[in-house]
Amino acid sequence: MPKAKYERIYHILKEKIESGQYPPQALLPGEHTLIAELDCSRGTLRRAVGELVRAGYVQTMQGKGVRNIFEPARQATFTLGTIETFAESALRNHWRGSSKVLLFDELEVNDALAEKTGFAQGTLLYYVQRLHFLNERPLILNHSYFRQDVARGLTREIASDSIYRYLENERHVSIINSKRVVTVEKATPLDQRYLDLGDCNCLAVVSSQTYNGDGVMFEYTQSRHHPNFFRFQDNAVRRPGGMG
Repeated sequence: MPKAKYERIYHILKEKIESGQYPPQALLPGEHTLIAELDCSRGTLRRAVGELVRAGYVQTMQGKGVRNIFEPARQATFTLGTIETFAESALRNHWRGSSKVLLFDELEVNDALAEKTGFAQGTLLYYVQRLHFLNERPLILNHSYFRQDVARGLTREIASDSIYRYLENERHVSIINSKRVVTVEKATPLDQRYLDLGDCNCLAVVSSQTYNGDGVMFEYTQSRHHPNFFRFQDNAVRRPGGMG
């Protein structure tokens, strides 16, 4: 099935849910109605609905239909199940997003950095320190390390726009999966210098190891978020046969 077809249906249904055209807790129109309205096949519709289930927008109920379980977030929400750029997250949350490169450097992995990031000692990296603004407030500080052999040609100018766009469109890198750890940490002097923390003295910190289509870890990023403007969202499913 062409990916673009079910993605188009997914985004149409998602917009209707987010805009309130389908009320919270109400059932979506029946399958036959949606197929006629959206001019798509049953398989395409079911694939799109499956994506909505994974994203936490709807719940399918055998013999009853599909229920809207979406609840609007009051904070900027970052999803665990997908890999988004900062610009994509800001757009989805209806925030004005912008970025500023604070530092761009090239370095070689030593013992301490190898232990921190997971890169092998001696690996050549680009190090990018970026400050992200939401509605013109500096709320996220990113420390990113990219393998030079994967991100060859990366510059400060590219980093100020979109590194992932460069990797995917210019370097033809397939960005496949990311392993993440979420912690709460005390704000450092660097955090306090750049972030608009107010009275907060701690941050939500997301550490990510991201892999390409060859199974190579090409990026390690530590993303440090203002806690009052941070919420990670996931959609968990109980698997049959669990022990309790």
